[in-house]
Amino acid sequence: MRSIFSHIAHFIHASVASGDTHAVEGVAKNLMERAEADAGRDPHHAQELRSAACAYLSVVR
Repeated sequence: MRSIFSHIAHFIHASVASGDTHAVEGVAKNLMERAEADAGRDPHHAQELRSAACAYLSVVR
């Protein structure tokens, strides 16, 4: 559970630090894209990223 929040926090922090407010809106999209990229190399990490995206969407909605 802790790593899910760390993934979300990482993307939000990177988006805010870059000043890109549109990137903050795409946090779940970014997490899912990274999960897709990692799926073949590290399925466990890919699942953590997917879980982080779902957790983010459940909070935002």
